[in-house]
Amino acid sequence: MFRPNSILLAGAVLAMLALLGGAALLKGGLYIGMHEGDTIHLMDIVLRTAGGQWPHLDFSTPIGPLAFAPIALFSAAGLGIGMSILWGQVLMAAALAPAVWWVAATRMDRGPAFLFVVYVMILVLALIHGEDEASVSISMHYNRWSWALAYLAIAAAVLPPMDKGTGTVDGLIVGLAMAALALMKVSYFVAFAIPVALGLILTGQRRALVVALIAGLAAAALLTVLAGPGYWLAYMADLREVAGSTTRPQPGLPLRDVISGPLYLGASLTALAAVVFLRQAGAETGGLMVLLLLPGFFYVTFQNFGNDPQWLILLAVLLLALKPAGGGEGRNGFGLTHKAALGGAAAVSLAFAAPSFFNLAWSPFRHYTTEAQTFVPVLPRGGINADLLTLEARALRTDITVPVDAPALGLAAFREEERREHAIVFLGETRAYCELSSGLVAVFDAVARDLEEAGYGGRHVFTADLFNPYWLYGDLAPLPGGAPWNYGNLAGFERAEFLMVPTCPIAPRMQSPILAALVERGTDDLTEVRRTALYTLYRIGEAELPPSAGPQAEAIPDALPEAALEAGDAEAEEEIDPDAARAIDALIDRAIEEPSP
Repeated sequence: MFRPNSILLAGAVLAMLALLGGAALLKGGLYIGMHEGDTIHLMDIVLRTAGGQWPHLDFSTPIGPLAFAPIALFSAAGLGIGMSILWGQVLMAAALAPAVWWVAATRMDRGPAFLFVVYVMILVLALIHGEDEASVSISMHYNRWSWALAYLAIAAAVLPPMDKGTGTVDGLIVGLAMAALALMKVSYFVAFAIPVALGLILTGQRRALVVALIAGLAAAALLTVLAGPGYWLAYMADLREVAGSTTRPQPGLPLRDVISGPLYLGASLTALAAVVFLRQAGAETGGLMVLLLLPGFFYVTFQNFGNDPQWLILLAVLLLALKPAGGGEGRNGFGLTHKAALGGAAAVSLAFAAPSFFNLAWSPFRHYTTEAQTFVPVLPRGGINADLLTLEARALRTDITVPVDAPALGLAAFREEERREHAIVFLGETRAYCELSSGLVAVFDAVARDLEEAGYGGRHVFTADLFNPYWLYGDLAPLPGGAPWNYGNLAGFERAEFLMVPTCPIAPRMQSPILAALVERGTDDLTEVRRTALYTLYRIGEAELPPSAGPQAEAIPDALPEAALEAGDAEAEEEIDPDAARAIDALIDRAIEEPSP
């Protein structure tokens, strides 16, 4: 049944698992160099899940449960969050390894087979999302995992098996891979479900198609038994909420630029040329399938942050694996042999993919050689979960972005409250535009400590900002029904006791629609109970105040833009202190001066 290279392929799969997984694990923790916000979002979801909560039922997220379950499994077993993430990647790679080997061994010659198994394992075990920035990040790990699953399903559907009797196993792989995509990131499932089904039909794999449908339905039934029938409705509600959000229409470039922009046009033309070359070589079905896959490739790339076209390696694999009629010695209309044309298109595709390929492949080794002394925990009081660390400068250096409105500079006044798209007006107060651009760890820790000292420990707080992670940083309670990543709505507000409005939010574009939604809901039940330079806290309804709340923190008059400290008419002209950035930075530094225990 198998080609002679099947044993070598198995060795390659195991070698990649050992090398990449081992390099990551040997560090003894996870040391990231970027994307702290995304990482905190991941920690929030994983620790909620490890504590018994279900995504979509107990908190809101558009990402499916399978993106977090492998990590939460280790966290629930007692590992720190950093090592749980690394072991979760190893577990996912080990689970996919047999399928990766099977698809390559039953469908490909040696060259494309080794390229396929090496890259799929890299996708699962890498410690960077892609692109060409030499750093370490666990951000958007589910995009990498989803690409790995898509590679399996697409290769199994487009490339017919070289031997008979593989239909049952092929169907199990395709069905479970597609089900996993639906339970990880549904945009991949939407993009590739129809092409995969058509591929199985056009290549004569009807038994595999039937088995795939049964396997997928069985996976859905199992989740329904475990989580209840309402789970799917909750999942769809979260997806609709994000799809209808006006604050995040796309995470990167417009779709037209992902297809025809300067950075992507060469890859798009290569893919179209591949379709032509395949059909000229007599591989009509293969050419048709590549053409049908292109819209999905473009759509997923458009949907993902960074717009990294991870489909290029898969295109090269398909071109090298699809055999032209007559051995490829015939010539096409350009005078090239079919073998040369397909090989050339594959080489061009690999060249376009090379920067991301090498960045992904090297990232676990980059992580292993990181200088640990320059890192601090993302959770300063995290205990066992202090094994996820970030660069000290990124964690503790607090920078904000404020508009330049200083007449002494000779610039025309730029009134942020009136001209910026996301003006922030709440309870008759025009809040000065101010965005926290770095130092998330320091600010989250300082706010959590202040709330504890003021007597608000253990309470449910809704935060009008992109994140609400303060329960990770101190004695606060995770908000039931809340959104670890808020898309501009009031998810969880009805279960909150207090509303917190950060003075300098991470994302003013999110804070503005959140506050607008609160105004539309009505604010008569909101009572200001605490105001500091970092945030304003409001009681919701008749929520019980702390019996011995700490003293009101002094909001230093020159620490913040004046509009952030004084209520007034939203239309009134107010002066913005030109020293705002320096003053608030110093204030936050003082707030965190006390070393963490």
